[in-house]
Amino acid sequence: MNLNQDIVSSIKGLINSPKKIVIISHANPDGDAMGASLALYGILIQQKHDVTVIIPNEYPSFLAWLPYCNKTLIHKLEPQKASKEISEADIIFCLDFNDLKRIEKIASDFTNSKAIKILIDHHLEPSKFTDITISVNKTSSTSEIIYNLILDLGLTHLLNKEIAECIYVGIVTDTGSFSYSCNNEKTYLIVSELIKLGVDGESIHRLVYDTYSEDRMRLLGFCLSEKLKVIHEYHTAYISLTKEELKRFNHKIGDTEGVVNFALSMEGITMAVLFMERNDNIKISLRSKGDISVNEIARKYYSGGGHFRAAGGNSYVSMKDTLDQFEKLLPTIMPVK
Repeated sequence: MNLNQDIVSSIKGLINSPKKIVIISHANPDGDAMGASLALYGILIQQKHDVTVIIPNEYPSFLAWLPYCNKTLIHKLEPQKASKEISEADIIFCLDFNDLKRIEKIASDFTNSKAIKILIDHHLEPSKFTDITISVNKTSSTSEIIYNLILDLGLTHLLNKEIAECIYVGIVTDTGSFSYSCNNEKTYLIVSELIKLGVDGESIHRLVYDTYSEDRMRLLGFCLSEKLKVIHEYHTAYISLTKEELKRFNHKIGDTEGVVNFALSMEGITMAVLFMERNDNIKISLRSKGDISVNEIARKYYSGGGHFRAAGGNSYVSMKDTLDQFEKLLPTIMPVK
């Protein structure tokens, strides 16, 4: 992956002397959002910058072991402190999101900030809300872009095991353990370099994927045995979870990570959806196989977006109405075979 060298030179000039820098990632941060943010943090602190990583809300417990994770500032828990950091920043890096809606309540502070704003992301069709944009959608993850940026900035000597672990987690989680969005030899070459730096892939797999709580495991069983609906005519399967059902299983952030992929793994299914009720909306996660663009569906019907085969959005009507509307859409968005 070749980054625009004029943009790289601009960033290099901006960080050639110590600055106050804020790194922001999206709400409900996943492995790539956290991995990319913490990897960049690890590089910048070695250059003597004053760096703060701000996330809108809590990260999943299976990412709590990540290097530098205890340095993050959670806006939901400390909004005034987060606002102050943003207002005082010289530079703000926006990682792994392509629209201000993804950072929720942080957006107003971000908009008011006079900092130089830099977007680094791999989602389709980014909105224009930063001064500098690095958007590479044909790559595995934002973490992979961060790795390439580190190389292009001439900062390879600052890479260490901790930064490598952050980047590796970003790549491995955003590719479903190398099962999608990674059909590029360069991704594997990067992974080999990360392993040379001391990354233990087997250990990280256990830390990320083998830490299910009993509640999370029972929630998964409930999703598959009671909540999975298959519509064979349209090669679609979906799972819906109400607030009451989530509460029943003591739902925590990250507990539904990957659930939608179980529905997609069924033979004959080319689109899978997870509908999850929140306080004032229904969060929608879409996945697909083949030539079905869920990014297009998410943008057109759910004010969302993402990747060609992995996207998300929201509905602001009841769960029943959301599901009814979705089923009525299927004849227009899914071909009958």
